[in-house]
Amino acid sequence: MTSRRPILTRRHALAGTALLLGTSTARAAEWPERTIRIIVPFAAGSGADTVARTYAEELAKALGQSVIVDNKGGAGGVMGTAEGARAPADGYTMVLTSQGATVFNMGLYKAPGYDPLKDLAPVATTGILTNVMVVSTANPATTVAEVIAQIRAKPGELTYGSSGVGSSLHMSGVILEQRMGVKLQHVPYRGAPAAVLAVVNGEVTMGFFNAPTVLGQIKAGKLKALAVTTKDRSVMLPDVPTMMEAGVPDYVVATWLGFAVPANTPRPIVTRLNAEISRIGQMPQVKEKLLVQGFEVLPPSSPEAARKLIEDDQKVWLPIIKASGATAE
Repeated sequence: MTSRRPILTRRHALAGTALLLGTSTARAAEWPERTIRIIVPFAAGSGADTVARTYAEELAKALGQSVIVDNKGGAGGVMGTAEGARAPADGYTMVLTSQGATVFNMGLYKAPGYDPLKDLAPVATTGILTNVMVVSTANPATTVAEVIAQIRAKPGELTYGSSGVGSSLHMSGVILEQRMGVKLQHVPYRGAPAAVLAVVNGEVTMGFFNAPTVLGQIKAGKLKALAVTTKDRSVMLPDVPTMMEAGVPDYVVATWLGFAVPANTPRPIVTRLNAEISRIGQMPQVKEKLLVQGFEVLPPSSPEAARKLIEDDQKVWLPIIKASGATAE
């Protein structure tokens, strides 16, 4: 007896596709129905963590669901970002993205475990954090030039701490070496707070940290701020010069932060998140709160613009990282 198999026509295939699209659209329309998690690939208490929690609080109000922050620090953002990239693409997992995790790590790791342009869907760029070059108050140096003199006197011996290989804190030291022709020893810690404490205690000579992470220690007289890494001075530290004003040519590190979701997250969800994040960033109370913390909110950006920023930054920074010989492996 001859078995009869159903014949799939183009009409059947189109009908099946329409059914799948209809299901996806329906799910997106019902979203969100439960708690949303934001993975922050950095330690609690860091500048990035402060930004994520500010947005999480407002997102919860806007979406009518709890939004929790899940800190997954380590390896300069690799661990948390990789976890976010592997999460279900259902709109219930977001990732705080950064210049370090999406740009620097691509040059420092042979296999970071994710591709930020293939495994993640950028949602929006939110703003930039100023990094601050600091030394302990026990260090006699009061200017960047005096620190450079210390480095030249002991080439390859002085140290700087960071939150991990691949972070903007690490790259701030790498570009200083290149611009000034000096050599430092990089000491990565598991999170910025631990690295800050190491500078305070004199375990390492210096560090470059997001302004929110060190403002308290600077005001308390435990750290000396020598320069900021952005093009312009920080409103929080108006008396502190930029690195270029301090004599380091062509030195700019403006650490940007944003949000992404796993690739293939339904477009309506990405669009909704982009709209809410853009709206939240322009709220006067949010802008003021974050500016006090050293975070400058940027004008609203589209998902496409957020993707282009990653692409453009990779073109700038990957050659710098390659020339430095820096590696996380």
